[in-house]
Amino acid sequence: MSIKDGLSAIANEVLGDVQKESEAIILFAENQAKETLKAGKERAVQNYQTLMNQATAKAEGERRKIVSLTEVEMRNRLLQAKEGLVDTTFYKALVKLKDFVTTKEYHGYLLNLIKKAAGRIAQKNLVIRVNAKDKGWLTQDMLNRLSMKLHYEIKLSEQTEDFIGGCKIETLDGKITYDSTIDNRLKELKPTLRVEVAKILFKKEA
Repeated sequence: MSIKDGLSAIANEVLGDVQKESEAIILFAENQAKETLKAGKERAVQNYQTLMNQATAKAEGERRKIVSLTEVEMRNRLLQAKEGLVDTTFYKALVKLKDFVTTKEYHGYLLNLIKKAAGRIAQKNLVIRVNAKDKGWLTQDMLNRLSMKLHYEIKLSEQTEDFIGGCKIETLDGKITYDSTIDNRLKELKPTLRVEVAKILFKKEA
């Protein structure tokens, strides 16, 4: 073999090795690229799924919040409706009481109320205060007859007050006062009556 042929053979061997190495490098690079692309796709899918899960969770949270707010609003509206009906009932009762104090039956009621109120204080000398309308028909003579039965001295005050009906009774020195007005009695009964009225109005619901 000539030197020229020997050099050519060596050159071809070197070129073959270089080509093989180049192909190996290219193949490795392609595999790396594929792995990178695959990993990128997997990460993209994972990121997408994570975002979807977060969005779904957020949407569910908002839905629950809206449902909760709607339920609260409905409860508030129901309570408002109930309160409105209860207040209407009290208003109608108040109208009836105002009508009642214009009747003759009320006169007997007031005299009986004065009798009971006087017994509450249990003092010998008492003063009765009524509203201006009742002072128009309630006379000292009526109170004198009542005083004789009770063995008290009951006087009608010259002063009047602004209430629906009933009376206020006090000792001469004003130290003891008993409020037996319709207004005060209704105020004291209102919490209990409110519960009872609510039960009557909403018994079907219960």
